[in-house]
Amino acid sequence: MIKVVQSVFGVSVQDLGRTGYAHLGVPISGAMDQYASGLGNLILNNPENTAVIEVCMGATSLDFLMDCSICITGAHFNAKINQKTVDLNTKISVKAGDRLQFGKREYGVYTYISVKNGLLTEKKLGSQSQYKGITKTNKYTKGMLIPINANTCLTHSTTAKIKVNKEHFNHKILECYPGPEYDLLNPEQKKLLTQPFSLSNNLSRMGIQLNEKVPNQLASMLTSAVLQGTVQLTPSGTLIVLMRDAQVTGGYPRVLQLSQKAINQLAQKTTGDWVEFVVGNT
Repeated sequence: MIKVVQSVFGVSVQDLGRTGYAHLGVPISGAMDQYASGLGNLILNNPENTAVIEVCMGATSLDFLMDCSICITGAHFNAKINQKTVDLNTKISVKAGDRLQFGKREYGVYTYISVKNGLLTEKKLGSQSQYKGITKTNKYTKGMLIPINANTCLTHSTTAKIKVNKEHFNHKILECYPGPEYDLLNPEQKKLLTQPFSLSNNLSRMGIQLNEKVPNQLASMLTSAVLQGTVQLTPSGTLIVLMRDAQVTGGYPRVLQLSQKAINQLAQKTTGDWVEFVVGNT
């Protein structure tokens, strides 16, 4: 078991999400940064879709109630075990009674804790990803226990680690493709591909609103299918980028579609960060 001692912004369990249920209105969900979450499983030699613990904006403490091997990936919040700094992107041996804490932010938003052989949390519709209305709870809060696989094998920590390119966290260019309604935009509106946008404080696992406006005189449209990474243009001219917990349909023009790489990169940005959309390979 892992006990949540403190969590200010939220701790949840995520895998690669639940697919095949959009016709029932069920979001895919899944880890916000699936590059980072997948890296931890790779280092521990877990299957790709093994569920991990997702920590938002640090400010979290976890107590380990049994021995296990873990890997911490993603955002850098100066992780410490028993007050001793530990590295990201490497295998770490944890003993019963150890406490993992996250401190000052260096970069990124979402940190992942992978556990050797995975977690034994609730599975619904083929996924352990937490989502309100599908699973019993959408996050773990203070005092709650996260069950881990009792068959987890303790391995020695290692000094070897994978070096992650910081561009994943710092890159401002988001690769995208024209959305279904992109061709309805006039030349002035298409300047959204030539200007930078900053992230507003209205951001969550569902979506991220951008501050700068795009003039919008487009006619209303019927509700249509949307995807993770769909960029919608609202009547007010605000752009909304749909993220992992996004709804499966929407009624705003779908002007752009982010690549999976860009969704992962955007997930690691926060209020005030700047991004630009570029069509094609970047």
